[in-house]
Parts: sequence; structure tokens; C-alpha cells
Amino acid sequence: MNQMLANGASTRIAAARVGIGGPVGSGKTALVERLIPALMARGIDIAVITNDLVTAEDAERIRRSGLIDPARVSAVEAGACPHTVIREDPTLNIEAADELERRFPGVELILLESGGDNLASTFSRDLTDFWMFVIDVGGGDDIPRKRGPGVIRSDVLVINKTDLAPYVGVDLERMHREALAVRDNRPVLMTNCRRGEGIDAVVDIIEREVLFRG
Repeated sequence: MNQMLANGASTRIAAARVGIGGPVGSGKTALVERLIPALMARGIDIAVITNDLVTAEDAERIRRSGLIDPARVSAVEAGACPHTVIREDPTLNIEAADELERRFPGVELILLESGGDNLASTFSRDLTDFWMFVIDVGGGDDIPRKRGPGVIRSDVLVINKTDLAPYVGVDLERMHREALAVRDNRPVLMTNCRRGEGIDAVVDIIEREVLFRG
């Protein structure tokens, strides 16, 4: 987005960058696919970066979805541990985000999906302004009690696949309560990306905490 200066010139405000991390199979890509139309419906100009080890599979999935202009989706191949390109040396992701901003000057928000990893995955603050960590009910209700860095440090913890709770013996209320406790009551959101449940709450917090819209 552009902001006019006193002399009539304009300066472009950099897009906000939101990381989405979490273990393999927790539903990160499904969350991105739900967030794209929800964010666009609120008039937010977005782009997406995906990370995989040695493929662009997630990026191709999103490009084929028809949810967003395929040119607005970039893929980063980590080539090693996914932690490397989102935490230790996020240069590849920073360059990908910068390139998207050059190609689409009006972009307000870039979603950066991490490659699937474990509970230790975190994002560098040099890369993202805000990051979410996605876990799923199928992984067990003891995940919050394990106090992994992703669970503890993320700006928002997302507990996904809530519909599976009855089938895997998970007490959702207890899981939510314990997650809030280990996070000192910082945000914990419950989603069912398959049905789109809880997505509006995720968009609300992005609008409020990232884009600073009332």
C-alpha cells in the first residue's frame, strides 16, 4: 500500500509477514487455503510463500486451487532441515518475500508456510512480524504439556482438526485450558480447517494484531 508524503511523493509500506509453522500433517496448508479467501473477502491484498525440503508440492497445490493468482505463490526449497530457512538463515524466504513485493506493489500481507517439522520449529523475527504454530488434535492432547518452543513462543497457537476429538479420545476443553496455561493466556484458537470452522477468529486476530485494523 502507498502512503503520500508532504511533497507529493509516495513511499511503499512493506507488507506484513505472517509465519505459519507446525508439525507434519497438522494442517498448515489447509489453514492457508482457508485463510486466502477469508482474507481476500475482507479486502486484504495477499501473497503466499511455501517451504518444502526438496519440492514445490505445497506451492503447486495452492496454485492449482484457484483461490489466488498462481503468480502470487512462491516456493522455497529448504534442501535441509526446515528450521534452517525460517530461523537460522531465513535469507531465501526474505528474498522470496521481497520479490513478491516488487512484483505486486499493493500487497499488504504475505503468508509464509513452513515446511513440516516438529514441536521445536520457530520463526526468526528477521523474517516474520507475527507467527502462528499449528498443532492438531490427532497428535494427542498432551502436546501443550510438552511445552515445545513452537507451542510456547508463537504469537498464536492454533489447535486444528477439532472434529477428530471424539475419535482419538481427546478432551478439547482440557487441551485448550492446558494450552492457555503453558502460554500464560496468550491466544489459543481452535479450528477445523476441513469445514472452515474457527477461520474467522484467525483472520480477526491477523487484522487486529498484524494489520492494526480496528
